[in-house]
Amino acid sequence: MISGNKKAQVKMQQTAFMLIAVTIFLVMAGMFILVVRFSSLQDTAELLEERNALLLVSKIADSPEFSCGNAFGAPRSNCIDTDKVMALTGRLRDYSGFWGVSGIEIRRIYPAEAGTRDECTLENYPECGKITVVPSEQGTGVSNFVSLCRKEQEQNSSRIYDRCEIGKIIVTYGEGGRG
Repeated sequence: MISGNKKAQVKMQQTAFMLIAVTIFLVMAGMFILVVRFSSLQDTAELLEERNALLLVSKIADSPEFSCGNAFGAPRSNCIDTDKVMALTGRLRDYSGFWGVSGIEIRRIYPAEAGTRDECTLENYPECGKITVVPSEQGTGVSNFVSLCRKEQEQNSSRIYDRCEIGKIIVTYGEGGRG
């Protein structure tokens, strides 16, 4: 037979093992809850990063270096003055650190005419389709549709009119940029 002292020791050991088991269970349950919470937190952070990138694209399109301003009548949102961008193209490369991006590109989408895939230079503008403001490095690209407007002279006339086309501004961020 087990003496009373030994029974008490066995009961204390059982209680200690039960407390350890309950503690381990609670720690594991807490870790599971933390993993679930942090995974949803990571998804929220990714959505927030994507939203901020889209806002950055609109902010860049509406910045004084790109925006149409009052040059085409009333102020317009998401309107890029391509004449202004072409005049500043060489100088805008210095802005890459200012905006915190690794690349900015403007592409004409519509109307699709001959030469719309060519890179714009001062020699072939406006018969081109792509303006590389800041050469793109590796990273994630986010785009937004914009109006590409410029002043154009009517053929066989001295009349100048506003010509607007549909375009896309693509901002790359990541390695070397915001990310």
